[in-house]
Amino acid sequence: MSSPYTPRNVGAAHTLDYRVYTQQNGDVISPFHDIPLFADQNNGILNMIVEVPRWTNAKMEISKEEPFNPIKQDVKRGKLRYVRNCFPHHGYIWNYGAFPQTWEDPQQMHPETKAKGDNDPLDVCEIGEQVGYVGQVKQVKVLGIMALLDEGETDWKVLVVDVQDPLASKLNDIEDVERHLPGLIRATNEWFRIYKIPDGKPENAFAFSGEAKNKKYATEIIHECHEAWRRLIAGETPAQTASYEISIANVTQENSPGLVRLNDPVYLSLPAERREPPAPIDPSINKWFYISSAQV
Repeated sequence: MSSPYTPRNVGAAHTLDYRVYTQQNGDVISPFHDIPLFADQNNGILNMIVEVPRWTNAKMEISKEEPFNPIKQDVKRGKLRYVRNCFPHHGYIWNYGAFPQTWEDPQQMHPETKAKGDNDPLDVCEIGEQVGYVGQVKQVKVLGIMALLDEGETDWKVLVVDVQDPLASKLNDIEDVERHLPGLIRATNEWFRIYKIPDGKPENAFAFSGEAKNKKYATEIIHECHEAWRRLIAGETPAQTASYEISIANVTQENSPGLVRLNDPVYLSLPAERREPPAPIDPSINKWFYISSAQV
């Protein structure tokens, strides 16, 4: 069955103005606020938005600040951000993305990680064999979770598998990942520890000594972050403070102060599809970095 969600590409990939909006049956929606978290709650199936397809390097992410939260490439000091190839990992080693209708509240301290949320939707690593595409909405099942401590913030990484994957029926909890895909959890831990080292940053740290927690624990975190999002979209938690600004523009949340009607000028001003060939990438992006144990 075809998905009701399709990407609207605007501009050329690898440029500052490139955007990928999310459409539902041709109308732009917010992937942050309008796509339901659960595709089938009774059977534990969730929706996931793919921001970065496996093996690619461009650091694509949902823009929290822009109306309707298109996916764009992250920028630092005016330059587009890419992750480096840290041998033997090429780019991102899973389809990387986010759960809709979740938010890691930067004002809430987690009692076990002892760090506040990172102000983003929950990050998701989809480990199935199919390579996704930017803006794809996958239906996934939860397997486990890791707690990265990124610059003093709690940055959860949820491990999931596409329900259409050939192994999906055999993967039901975190121990199944090691049984059927040996080495993947270890590689995931290593990737998050070292991926910033080529840019001159220290290795990242983890809560729980890097342990991947099980499906039950992951599900509790997902529900906590879904509730944090609910407070945000309802206006109970401010969308703008001195430290952050989030667009809560949406077309489905009737009780939200961010609700926008389809005839609103903000909605009508959204750009039309404009596909352009990708811009060339600096060849240095494809360089391999060999991180020795002495560095980490």
